[in-house]
Amino acid sequence: MTRILHVLDHSLPLHSGYTFRTRAILRAQMARGWEVRGITGHRHVADGPSEEMVDGLTFHRTPGAAASGNPLIREWRDIAAHADAIDALVRQWRPDVIHAHSPVLNAIAAQRVAKRHGLPMIYEIRAFWEDAAVGNGTGVEGSPRYWLTRQLESRAVRAADAVAVICEGLRGDLIARGVDAGKIVVSPNGVDMDQFGAPVDRDPVLTAKLGLEGADVVGFIGSFYDYEGLDDLIAAMPRLVRARPKAKLLLVGGGPMEQALRDQAMASPFADHIVFVGRVPHDQVEHYYAQVDVLAYPRKAMRLTDLVTPLKPLEAMAQGRLVAASSVGGHRELIEDGVTGTLFAPDDPAAIATALADLFADRAIWDERRAVARAFVEAERNWSSNILRYEPVYQRLLTRPTGTRAAA
Repeated sequence: MTRILHVLDHSLPLHSGYTFRTRAILRAQMARGWEVRGITGHRHVADGPSEEMVDGLTFHRTPGAAASGNPLIREWRDIAAHADAIDALVRQWRPDVIHAHSPVLNAIAAQRVAKRHGLPMIYEIRAFWEDAAVGNGTGVEGSPRYWLTRQLESRAVRAADAVAVICEGLRGDLIARGVDAGKIVVSPNGVDMDQFGAPVDRDPVLTAKLGLEGADVVGFIGSFYDYEGLDDLIAAMPRLVRARPKAKLLLVGGGPMEQALRDQAMASPFADHIVFVGRVPHDQVEHYYAQVDVLAYPRKAMRLTDLVTPLKPLEAMAQGRLVAASSVGGHRELIEDGVTGTLFAPDDPAAIATALADLFADRAIWDERRAVARAFVEAERNWSSNILRYEPVYQRLLTRPTGTRAAA
């Protein structure tokens, strides 16, 4: 039986788009009959034992805490600690394949161990670390640190035996760097239809609690990062409410921009049309999807959003919700304007308001739009089928001369 060791930044029980994609991959691979485990580095900050099972999945932890001091020295020390932990697990569990997931620090640590034990390694990129730092406000495009991180990323890609990316935008960028297209497989974000494929009915008690009775509800459910453009969505509310007096905005989640967004909403002339819920348990999220008519994703235009496809619009489609999103590259890979969703210009509150008002004014298209979008997710973005994209890559790696199981 094939054993696959996933090298991760963080994992469940932490909740993020990263951990939910990981869970989907590992669960689908287990259903395929493969043995899988994950190992996280020092960026996994949840308390817990050195080996734990979460949601039926086994995760190992790199011991110790993140190093302190100079950022570059700290990161190299964390790589070394992560590599030591991976090495120990390889000797104990003897995997057939090492599957490292971004950021690039994981790939560097995993490659040290793979080379030492003659194991094949696949590197999966969910976003370029340098662009993610810019999107999160912790980096500056074109800075020395940005350049260095980009060089590390390119080097890790060239050293990997195979590369997986989550979308065509990332694949195209790697090819432009000179990476062989035949080395890259696209494994797009998907939805676990067992979890999101059976939408629940709207709970009238929750509707009343949120003050949404009779409202045209626009919603966002996710993390509050600057690049998500939620400030533009809040700025669009006065124009939207003037066109649709019953419009309300439901914001579910939290993150670095939460306080700034709450302050902005309080200063809005239509503050009473904006509802903040905060973070909710993951097993309750579907009840909030059920409260929303249109899920809005107003991501700002930048390299991160042009290259990377998000997960949340797919979950919304699976939940039978209408989707409206900015026309950045990552959204254009997922949403066909006027067919599976509505696209509007990024960084433009007026365009957001117009698109949403037009959707609420044309309810006759809603049933067909929702059905077409859900069918797209079932056929093209279902994890039970997405997982098959890895299989030929693993088979190719396992049949190469060095693709032997690690020695005990």
